[in-house]
Amino acid sequence: MALNERTLGSKTSPLVVSRLGLGAMGMSDLYGPADEAESTATIHAAFDAGLTLIDTGDFYGMGHNELLIRDALRSSGRARGEVAISVKFGAQRDYAGNWLGYDARPAAVKTALAYTLRRLGTDYVDVYRPARLDPNVPIEETVGAIAEMVEAGYVRHIGLSEVGAETLRRAQAVHPITDLQIEYSLVSRGIEKEILPTVRELGIGVTAYGVLSRGLISGHWQADRQLSAGDFRGFSPRFQGDNLEANLRLVEALRAVAEAKDASVAQVAIAWVLAQGDDIVPLVGARRRERLTEALGAAELVLEPADLAAIEEAVPQGSAAGDRYVAAQMAHLDSEK
Repeated sequence: MALNERTLGSKTSPLVVSRLGLGAMGMSDLYGPADEAESTATIHAAFDAGLTLIDTGDFYGMGHNELLIRDALRSSGRARGEVAISVKFGAQRDYAGNWLGYDARPAAVKTALAYTLRRLGTDYVDVYRPARLDPNVPIEETVGAIAEMVEAGYVRHIGLSEVGAETLRRAQAVHPITDLQIEYSLVSRGIEKEILPTVRELGIGVTAYGVLSRGLISGHWQADRQLSAGDFRGFSPRFQGDNLEANLRLVEALRAVAEAKDASVAQVAIAWVLAQGDDIVPLVGARRRERLTEALGAAELVLEPADLAAIEEAVPQGSAAGDRYVAAQMAHLDSEK
């Protein structure tokens, strides 16, 4: 394959996937309009390049993303077993896309999974995980319900998303957790203090989303870019006013490092995440083939110790301006407590 493999999870629940995964959210939701034909072509190109992990959520486009993946997988000619599909559930939305909270009760777990399997056109998902910790449901109950679905054959592996160290330990005591999906990038390094050491102690892998901070550190973002209604970045703190100006200065410092490596800013940012450990698989949110091609180049980029030091100098830990979510969403993140 074009991409070397990495193993998520311990010996009790390992999942072998490509070094990079494809995050499909933006093909259906939250980043403005997307071209469905181009999205499908991008998924096909990812498979052709050896990428074997694709991540979605049942609430991305209220089911649209799962249907898109179903059709793309069918038209790709790939056998189901060649691709690992990771699915998040639990986020509640209305017809207009408004966020209504989370539901990770055991009955909701099983109902959501049944709908997901129907939309994906498959009889199992490779990784199933609550999108966030439901504050009203003990994690043991949620993981226990997914474990029943593992026993029944509908789920192969259990994952979590945006939870803290204590929750990880409690969940792992119920059933082996294969991976934690969490934001991790040069400008989002909060997991390094407690969460990353904990997953490594427990033998849990990491699928890192937001590796380009939603395009902010891609090297392509322009300060005057006009966003469509509903684009997450239109109200994300890091994309606002003085915060945006400060963050784009960090990008320009990173660009100097990238140019010295004959690479793009995005490639260096993704390669940095890859370099943080063999138990980490970055999810790239490419919606078009040209962006996918650029991201795939990061897997070939070798960062020497001197390069890593230069990157650290350009974008020091904690240097990003603004939180990664608005205050209300930050308060709901178990990983931030």
